Amino acid sequence: MNRGVSAAAGAAGGPHRPAAVRPTQRIFLVGLMGAGKTTVGRALAQRTGLRFVDSDHEIERRSAMSVKELFATEGEEGFRDREQQVIEELTLQDGLVLATGGGAVLREANRRALHERGTVVYLRAAPEELAHRMRNDRSRPLLQGRDPRARLRELLRQREPLYRDVAHFVIETGRPSPALLTQLVLTQLELAGVVGARR
Repeated sequence: MNRGVSAAAGAAGGPHRPAAVRPTQRIFLVGLMGAGKTTVGRALAQRTGLRFVDSDHEIERRSAMSVKELFATEGEEGFRDREQQVIEELTLQDGLVLATGGGAVLREANRRALHERGTVVYLRAAPEELAHRMRNDRSRPLLQGRDPRARLRELLRQREPLYRDVAHFVIETGRPSPALLTQLVLTQLELAGVVGARR
């Protein structure tokens, strides 16, 4: 059962000190495109001393193609095959903060690997907020249509049960700064004993 919290509730104040984590810790971030997984993931890695990997960036590195190009040349199924292989490998690596692509949860094998091998945090954002954040982004193949907001609503409708099923924690992001959102995630992980209290 996952635990939910809203960014509106705020996070613990005070200076940003390193969090105590096991060197084998694995933290996985899921959520729709634009939810802040990469930004928060990088900040979490910096705060915890863990390594950061973005699964989409890793796919691009291995294929020497952008996600948009892969969708155009191999179709979504071809891209999902690559994604599944990358997630299978990365979720076995220790000392990692992993930001996954928005559709990573579509395959059961990915959901199982994520849920069983690490701590999964679902960064949840409203479609209207996501549309605002990505209004000038032309790199998202699933949003290349007349009404990105409607498309995001449909994606959330389809994927919300999957995100919640795989997640150990749900964070309602709202509109906090990246630093505040990162602090909120860390606070929840500390309260749950996933990472140690900051010294």
